[in-house]
Amino acid sequence: MAIIDFKCSELFDMNESIAARLFSGIEYPWQVLPLIEKFILELGPKLPADKFDKRGDNIWIAKSAKIFDSAYIAGPCIIDEDAELRQCAFIRGKAIVGKGCVVGNSCELKNVVLFNKCEVPHYNYVGDSVLGFHAHMGAGSITSNIKSDRTNVVIHDGDESLPTGLRKMGAMLGDYVEVGCNSVLNPGSVIGSHSNFYPLSMVRGCVPAEHIYKNKTEIVMKKQ
Repeated sequence: MAIIDFKCSELFDMNESIAARLFSGIEYPWQVLPLIEKFILELGPKLPADKFDKRGDNIWIAKSAKIFDSAYIAGPCIIDEDAELRQCAFIRGKAIVGKGCVVGNSCELKNVVLFNKCEVPHYNYVGDSVLGFHAHMGAGSITSNIKSDRTNVVIHDGDESLPTGLRKMGAMLGDYVEVGCNSVLNPGSVIGSHSNFYPLSMVRGCVPAEHIYKNKTEIVMKKQ
């Protein structure tokens, strides 16, 4: 595998996001992070009034979405149809939450795209990240989005490196990725579709599609 294998077209089903146009002409998924806010502000006013309500400052919420009273939502933000924001969910803005997504109790989102059916259901922090269709983060798992030395994030895959030019970047999770409970995805983590992570994993760099991450020295292909 090489970094070229982690392009948007390899990670995501673009039919499964209201934000598909955001990725048009984009090679690598982290390149959309600086564009999310502007995209929401352009798309929001065009959403059908029979399906979406505009609430507050640049917040569009589908009428079919279930929003608990204790959830906090800052704009700009789009919550798509049948999504669920549970108790004390904290949306800090610049967030696109797809159809049927679950944002659970005490979870925090900031500058993210969640594809349809994505689940961050228990005590998760997801910042400056893109999570694919049916991706799931176990309880307590988080994306760490800034390096301790505050330098720009670089994507690493073995001996190959690719600068992002971004000071803040969390994780890019392909479709159907499963992250085990209490795992940490370090800045610049890029995960191929259908991969799974053991609980308490500490992840750095790129993980190929269809693999099981047991620890940093044991990453094995799934049995066919």
